[in-house]
Amino acid sequence: MSLTVAELNKRSIDIFRELVDAYVETGEPVGSRTLSRRLKAPLSPATIRNVMADLEEAGLLYAPHTSAGRLPTEAGLRFFVHGLLEVGDLSEGDRTYIEQRCTNAGRKVDDVLEEATSMLSGLSRCAGLVLAPKTESPLKHVEFVSLSAGRAILVLITEDGVVENRLIEVPVGVPPSVLMEASNYLNNRLAGRTLSDAKGIVFEELQQHKAHLDTLTAKVVETGIGVWSEGDQGGSLIVKGQSNLLTNVTVVEDLDHIRDLFTVLDTKETLIQLLDASIQAEGVQIFIGAENSLFSLSGCSLVVAPYKNSRQHILGAIGVVGPTRMNYGKIIPLVDYTAKLVGQLLG
Repeated sequence: MSLTVAELNKRSIDIFRELVDAYVETGEPVGSRTLSRRLKAPLSPATIRNVMADLEEAGLLYAPHTSAGRLPTEAGLRFFVHGLLEVGDLSEGDRTYIEQRCTNAGRKVDDVLEEATSMLSGLSRCAGLVLAPKTESPLKHVEFVSLSAGRAILVLITEDGVVENRLIEVPVGVPPSVLMEASNYLNNRLAGRTLSDAKGIVFEELQQHKAHLDTLTAKVVETGIGVWSEGDQGGSLIVKGQSNLLTNVTVVEDLDHIRDLFTVLDTKETLIQLLDASIQAEGVQIFIGAENSLFSLSGCSLVVAPYKNSRQHILGAIGVVGPTRMNYGKIIPLVDYTAKLVGQLLG
């Protein structure tokens, strides 16, 4: 049965809201006596039980096992989040903390995203997720930089101003002239193209010996493009703070759900597809339980938002995944603000 807020009277709304708040705090079934103490309006436990029975019949509550208390169903949580939740603003302290953590990470894309993920995980007490940007913007400059014997860095700068790099292995003793020749070759092939568009051309030239490069330079080019391509399939996923999901487990069923969620988090390709799809929508997206097939077994929720560059081009997605009883009122503005800040920092 699908309800709207308008179909519930004020008493039912007050009781339902208070029950969900109590559930988010404790994770345990909430009884009528607990609610009578929490409610501002004086209501008897008998009156509250009658309202709870109506809410249960409407599909918003259920009784676990033989407990006298009630818990919100997934439909009830969605009803609460989308219809009753009053999302506040972040405190000045939280804003300052987020800004300091992300700003101190520096300007490298990977560092900013790693720090943002860890910070989100800590503040939400859930797991933080970030879908790192795909290298799909046209490239402006490519360069191999010698690091030490047998190691170099391949630096790519996009026309959007995003700087990314990958550590690669090169033959020991490779002279600087080889790295320069490899850089010049890739700049001629990649500049103005996306990496995915240009790498096919590069590989074909190398395989058919059309690149007019000596063997050592060709090997450096092939290694660089190969290493970069490994991390360019649909964006990369950063997950931090899975251990936070174990801190508030109250019953065995919760532990089973968390184990299922760990399995989901390990299936990164599927999770990337979900995040990739979610960034097509505007603003914060909320997926509760079976609302998304990925979480149908784990009984968990995802709060996610896209982050954009200064041109308002979507770079990736950032969010939090955790139990359905997560503190949505705090986490939604937390994700929203962090996504906007990350976009600003990445330019």
